[in-house]
Amino acid sequence: MKHFCDDWIREWCDDNGWTDLFMERYNHYWAFPPGAVMPEPIPVDVLRVIKMTKGLCMEEKTWLTGAVIASIMAVIFSYFLKSPMPIVFAFAFDAITVAKLEVEEI
Repeated sequence: MKHFCDDWIREWCDDNGWTDLFMERYNHYWAFPPGAVMPEPIPVDVLRVIKMTKGLCMEEKTWLTGAVIASIMAVIFSYFLKSPMPIVFAFAFDAITVAKLEVEEI
């Protein structure tokens, strides 16, 4: 899951003089620091500060909205079907969603 909006990272790079931003893979951003001839990864501390100040990106909000909707629908279906299975499936989906929301250590 993508935890950072590219515009947030690009904005930080513009403010701090880093150029030619590119994403090596999900959540691994590289750019040229000021006066450098070789790209370097964006520092982990900077990524943490960006995440703390900006909050959730659009992909995370979409997954959370889906989890809430799935949970509400599961409660409704469990009531009408008189079966706990929809709640079990919603719990499994919610557990996967929460696990995907965890920001991995770089």
